[in-house]
Amino acid sequence: MDARESDAAEDAALARRVIATADTEAEEALCRRLFPRIRAYGRRHTRDDAIAADLAQHVLVVVLEALRAGKIDDVDRLASFVMGTCRNTLLDWRKSERRRLGLLERFGPSFTRAVEPVFFVDRRRLDKCLAHLAPREMSIVAMTFFAELEGEEISRELDMSLGSVRVARHRAMKQLHECMTEGA
Repeated sequence: MDARESDAAEDAALARRVIATADTEAEEALCRRLFPRIRAYGRRHTRDDAIAADLAQHVLVVVLEALRAGKIDDVDRLASFVMGTCRNTLLDWRKSERRRLGLLERFGPSFTRAVEPVFFVDRRRLDKCLAHLAPREMSIVAMTFFAELEGEEISRELDMSLGSVRVARHRAMKQLHECMTEGA
């Protein structure tokens, strides 16, 4: 038995365990075995590491769902199922990308006139600016934008009046704006 046959036999044994007992350890082991192969397929066909990693994650989800649902009839041919899923996924992604590019080409000019430009944040600078806020103001900003709490909820949480929360948030936002635009 050569290495490829040995790998296929191990993959099939793990797949049988997943089907028979919904064994999460077998699922993890199967994912660890298949991930590098799927990622290599993705790299070879897209020449993009990020897309290859996305492909590997997507295909593993499809494979596990198919195993759990009993949709793979012949687990001895699991590698064929996996590679077919890789191929079909990339074809679907490319078709979607072509459709998206066609829509942008067709509607792009009117779309760009109607939509505000995208604002990209310099994360390092934002982290530095947030670090310069007083703890209370940093808490208010975090509760507003990360926890998505309303002013009343923040005032109850911090035991402050609603007016004080609004004033502190306004000052913190002004300080952040000045810091972020400094030297820009």
